[in-house]
Amino acid sequence: MGKGDRKSKKGKIFSGSFGVVRPRKSKIVVLSTKKELASKKKSTAKKKTVKKKD
Repeated sequence: MGKGDRKSKKGKIFSGSFGVVRPRKSKIVVLSTKKELASKKKSTAKKKTVKKKD
């Protein structure tokens, strides 16, 4: 269960291989549409706060 064990995560890091225990990070980038970006900008915009009078 150390560096020499190629089935463990530590062993895969040491040998530089990938597998079930140590999968590669995906290079897929999710692109959003212009409509989604516009709706996000609107929702994150600052809203005016109105103070209630006592």
